[in-house]
Amino acid sequence: MSIQLSPLNEAQLKALQQLTQGAKPEQVIWLSGYFQGLAGSVAVGSVVTGVSQSDSAVAVEKLPLTILYGTHTGRSEAIAKALCEQGSTRNIACQLKPMDDYKPKQLKDEKNLLVIVSTHGEGEPPEMAEDFHAFVTGKRAPKLEGLNYSVLALGDKSYKLFCQTGIDIDHAFKNAGANELVPIVMCDVDYEEDAAKWTTDVLDELAKLQPETPGQAAAEVVTSGETNTYSRKNPFRSKVLDKVRITGRESDKEVYHLELSLEGSGIQYEPGDALGVIAQNPPKLVKEIISTLGVIDNEVVETRIGKLPFNEALKHHYEITLLTRDVIQKYAEKTGSSGVQSIVDDEAKLDQYLFGHDVLDLLHEFPAKLTATEFLDLLRPLPPRLYSISSSQKAYEDEVHITVSRVRYENKGRQRYGACSTFLADRLEVDDDVLIYIDKNPSFRLPANGSPIIMVGAGTGIAPYRAFLQQRETAGQKGKSWLFFGERRFSSDFLYQLEWQKYLKQGYLEKIDLAFSRDQEEKVYVQHRLKEQQEELFRWLENGASFYLCGDMKYMAKDVQVTLLDIIKVQGGMTDKKARAYFKKLKKEKRFMADVY
Repeated sequence: MSIQLSPLNEAQLKALQQLTQGAKPEQVIWLSGYFQGLAGSVAVGSVVTGVSQSDSAVAVEKLPLTILYGTHTGRSEAIAKALCEQGSTRNIACQLKPMDDYKPKQLKDEKNLLVIVSTHGEGEPPEMAEDFHAFVTGKRAPKLEGLNYSVLALGDKSYKLFCQTGIDIDHAFKNAGANELVPIVMCDVDYEEDAAKWTTDVLDELAKLQPETPGQAAAEVVTSGETNTYSRKNPFRSKVLDKVRITGRESDKEVYHLELSLEGSGIQYEPGDALGVIAQNPPKLVKEIISTLGVIDNEVVETRIGKLPFNEALKHHYEITLLTRDVIQKYAEKTGSSGVQSIVDDEAKLDQYLFGHDVLDLLHEFPAKLTATEFLDLLRPLPPRLYSISSSQKAYEDEVHITVSRVRYENKGRQRYGACSTFLADRLEVDDDVLIYIDKNPSFRLPANGSPIIMVGAGTGIAPYRAFLQQRETAGQKGKSWLFFGERRFSSDFLYQLEWQKYLKQGYLEKIDLAFSRDQEEKVYVQHRLKEQQEELFRWLENGASFYLCGDMKYMAKDVQVTLLDIIKVQGGMTDKKARAYFKKLKKEKRFMADVY
């Protein structure tokens, strides 16, 4: 295109050429939709250079839409942004807001609202959604008869209160008289297809409220939260560079340090991110299920991803080491078993049965004649397993490290194995390949300004802090770091002991407090060490320190948060209400960050 024939000046043309040079097809599609959206905003009667007035784009009043997201890992935000981008090509004026940056009292003035929210832990809203959730489900929620809305809820069926935050918000809107554009969609960990369909459906419903500008077409929706070329749907084949057990022989835990190659991938990650590993089920469990069902192991069956041999489908694509409520309910319905139904109908029995059991237990204890296809229809997809990354890319450019605790236990006379941990620890050796991708975690980041950090972790919860210290070492940021670490025994379970000692000696780690629970008669945990150091710890917080928590969600994380709240109350001389407000302010300022599992 010559400058003379183009409506752009020379500088604009050069900028456009730089923008599109080397662009991928999906990027060109996005740009096309973006420029179409801009064209739709031209005022009535305005003239576009080089185009006759009769052919100029005539603007139609844009449909107002507010998209709220509440996220812990960033997935809800990624879906919301992709939705907003597509909406802009369909004559929709999108306002995108994180829930902690939205004033809930504005709800009464909204016309169209979409909510994308995850559920964190046992039915709890993510931190950024806490205030919004409390408002809409509380007594002060306004009537919303004039509101059109829909909810996309993200969750994990292995938890008891699956997608509870989204369900709560959906019920609250219904009770307030709002009009549901599209029924709530509840997504399991394999969320992409459901999220894409919900996106299409809500945009189609919104189109009925505001016709599209003539000539506009919908842009392609990208709902994946990944920013790299590689993702859970398109993982990178990495080579194992090293694997070493880092707990002593006398330890009753087996923890392994793995180093994986990223060479040639272009993958980028930051301290705080997680590594997604495409798991493989234990071969022994696969064989026992096939034997119990009495089917041919290599029988070709129809699966979610096409036709596969039954043994390959079980090994690579379906969850068999864990049970969820959904699977037990489906089994009860499919088999008509009164015994299974009695478990489903009794919450206490169901909780007990879910713990430590797998799908083979159902087949053994409540036998039923099922075909291979019928059995697969009961199961959920095998989700990738996420491991906190224990390396900094600034220190290890073409590598990523993880810290893996091998899961193995006995129940009812049978050995049980973790799907991914035993795959990595038992069956993967140096030079073997493993499929991986980066799972971004923007809610667990080092402060950009090098301000003080307090790191609290137990067991493999120490992994991200190794990445933190490597990052600070490469940046030459000494001091202003304090580690609290807990495990069972000093002699066998002090993970990365020599590295922490090196960081202390060199000054990159300023303080360390250790809690080894089995080294004395009375058990000592990290929360006890926090309480012992509470005066100085509170002083660090007052001086701008960020507090990080990584480890077990059910016990350790809850105990630490209760202890921290008590420290704030005592050392700050505050009432319970003021201490909770202080704690909430830490979360709001991203100075309390948790990565729990």
